[in-house]
Amino acid sequence: MHDALQLDITGLPQAWISVEQAATLVATDAVVWSAGERPLAVLRGGFNAATGRQSMLEVPAIVALGGSSRLNLFDLAPVYGKAKVIKRDRCTCAYCGVVHDARVLTIDHIVPASRGGPLSWMNTVAACRACNARKADRTPDEARMPLLFAPFVPSRFEDFILKGRHIRTDVHEWLAARLPKGSRLN
Repeated sequence: MHDALQLDITGLPQAWISVEQAATLVATDAVVWSAGERPLAVLRGGFNAATGRQSMLEVPAIVALGGSSRLNLFDLAPVYGKAKVIKRDRCTCAYCGVVHDARVLTIDHIVPASRGGPLSWMNTVAACRACNARKADRTPDEARMPLLFAPFVPSRFEDFILKGRHIRTDVHEWLAARLPKGSRLN
C-alpha cells in the first residue's frame, strides 16, 4: 500500500506517513487542506445504532498540517543514500551513458575515497561495473573518462520523489509540478 505525503501548511513536504498516521490526522482535525485525485484509503468503522449507517473515513493521499514547521527544511540537505543516487541519475552510468537495471549499478566516487573523496551527493554518481572498474582509483580526468552529467544535491521535492518507493501517480505529479526548472527528474 502507498504512504501519504505529509506537508506543512505552505505545501513543503515533511514526511511520508502511513495510512494509519494520516487517518489519525484527519480524525483529529489536524489536516488543514488535502490533495490527490482519489482517497488513499477508505476506512470503515462500526454501525450507528440509531441510523444504521456505517461510519467511514476517507484518507487523502496528500495532507497538509496547520502551524509552522519545527525545522526550516530548506536548511537541511537531503539524507544521502546510494539507492537515491542511482534514482537521481536515472539508472544511467555517468561514464558510458547506458541505462541499466538499478540492481546492477554501483556508486562511483568522482574523487576516490582513498584520496579523501567524501561519500556525498556532489562526489558520487551511478556507474556500471565495467566503467567503475575501468576508472579504478583515479579521477575522471586521470582515467580519461569525462562525466556525461554533473552530480547535484536534490531539492526537497526531488528528495521526496527519490525516497518514495511506490508513489501514486497523482502524488508523483503533484511533487513533479514543484520540481526546480531543469530537474533531471522531470
